[in-house]
Amino acid sequence: MMTVMPRKPNNPATKNRKEATHDRIVDVAARAIRRSGYDGTGVADIMKEAGLTHGGFYAHFASRDALLAEAGDRAGAESVALAARVAATAPPGQALQRMMQAYLSDEHMAGIETGCPVSALGSEMPRQAPEVRRAATVHIKEMIDLFARQMPGWGQRETHEQAMMLVCGLIGTAVVARAVDDPKLSEALRAASLKYLLPARD
Repeated sequence: MMTVMPRKPNNPATKNRKEATHDRIVDVAARAIRRSGYDGTGVADIMKEAGLTHGGFYAHFASRDALLAEAGDRAGAESVALAARVAATAPPGQALQRMMQAYLSDEHMAGIETGCPVSALGSEMPRQAPEVRRAATVHIKEMIDLFARQMPGWGQRETHEQAMMLVCGLIGTAVVARAVDDPKLSEALRAASLKYLLPARD
């Protein structure tokens, strides 16, 4: 006679704890990659900052690249969500200007570990694994679309191209403004971009 072993019931508490731990690791990694770069972010350091042992890493991720992809996805989603909130709370007709001002603000320049991952990591992205680059690409497209939606003529090819140029200009400005060691020059670079990148109103 064959004995059927009873199945172990799913334990929601255990599952929820694992999900919460996974989420904590991704959150720490999303900040770490923006702060220290992909190459400067080690698994051991992330796990330590998350309050976990290094040995527990593979219970959550198949590889370091899998973690970096999730971390990049989290960072990109946070950046797009922040820009969307700025747009949603701006006075009528001022969403685009407010989004640009927020992106080039002192707070965003100083808060690199919580800001846009593209301006923090752009030069490293071409050398990353495909899944890491894919996560970045998704959110770059979302950011371009978000900017295009705030512009007159949304849905037209020319408007989309203007949004692409605008996003690239903001990212490039942020990179250079962070690179220089002269605060006045950093401020002047950002002010010039705000002056000349904002599309003229009809």
